[in-house]
Amino acid sequence: MGRADTGTTGAAGAGGLQHWHVTDLHEDGSPLRPGRRRGAPYWQRHRCFFLLGLLGLLACWPGALPDAAESGSTAVYELRPIGWVRKADGKTTIEIEERYGPALLGVGELDSIWVLYWFDRNDTPEQRSVLQVHPRRNPDNPIRGVFATRAPVRPNLIALSRCRVLAVHGTTIEIDGIDAFPDSPVLDIKP
Repeated sequence: MGRADTGTTGAAGAGGLQHWHVTDLHEDGSPLRPGRRRGAPYWQRHRCFFLLGLLGLLACWPGALPDAAESGSTAVYELRPIGWVRKADGKTTIEIEERYGPALLGVGELDSIWVLYWFDRNDTPEQRSVLQVHPRRNPDNPIRGVFATRAPVRPNLIALSRCRVLAVHGTTIEIDGIDAFPDSPVLDIKP
């Protein structure tokens, strides 16, 4: 019995076309039914499901996997900009990277969008450690936690603005305005 790693192959059967990614072959080159290997025990033929089940049990077992807070580590996530805020000649636009162009299908039909962007000019350990502020930087306002304000200083510097869509030209979205600095990185756009 041979093995061919040729990508998706199919065999027509009574139930229609069947697809599998790795095909086990008889000596004559005809395919075995998907998931079947001669002489292999059940758990080996279905080891993917066996391992997923075992991992699921471990994850549910009390104390089996260390909690992030207990181990002293914090999960780290990586974000990459999908575009940039541009301001020139009295116009405000969001330039989306070419590779994300297909994701703009339908955006021109929307009245407005939510733009998530990064407060990149506040990205310092000192600015990220500020947890309480006077709203609108006015000392007459009572001090509040940053999660109760729209302050640009916060542990994660994600900003959110609702913008009216004026037009979409290729990978450029023309908007009515945004409270972001020019060249601020855009993280996501939502309707």
